[in-house]
Amino acid sequence: MENPWAAEVSLGVNGEEKTLRLTLGVLAELEAELGAESLVDLISRFEGGSYRANDLLGLITAGLRGGGWEIGRAEIANARFDLGLGDAAAKAARALALSFAPPDQAG
Repeated sequence: MENPWAAEVSLGVNGEEKTLRLTLGVLAELEAELGAESLVDLISRFEGGSYRANDLLGLITAGLRGGGWEIGRAEIANARFDLGLGDAAAKAARALALSFAPPDQAG
């Protein structure tokens, strides 16, 4: 269940509702994995729409792991997002925004 105050966003994956949540630990791993200069660099990629498929794959995987689902990149790379890839991308970006702003201020 989605809880924006806890920076949690729901995402349908393979017919199951899962939670995206970006903990500090998964954000640190993601930053290193994607070669981001900083968290601001990572956030800028998504806000500016200049993210790559690899960035999106990493962000969704990190969010799902932060939400409690032990899953790897290969499994997410082959997953079916119930409402499509565009919805998954929007929800991953929302989880990132919610991690750094109150829900009433996040896009």
